Amino acid sequence: MDAMTATPSGPSADVASLSFEQARDELVRVVAELEQGAPTLEESLALWERGEQLSARCEEWLLGAKRRLDAARGEGEES
Repeated sequence: MDAMTATPSGPSADVASLSFEQARDELVRVVAELEQGAPTLEESLALWERGEQLSARCEEWLLGAKRRLDAARGEGEES
């Protein structure tokens, strides 16, 4: 887990700066850690909050991709 902290997608990384893949990978790690059970309630809450932020970031990326696809389809239909 120490190696994860050194990467841009580590727990201290600003969620808004993460790519979809970075946010998704960290979310998978957070979920796995929550499933194993964090040592304290406070750590569990911090992980949960981070997971919520990461989930929202992934959703932003997916909605943006959907908008781009919809726009591309709309341009193709107008031709």
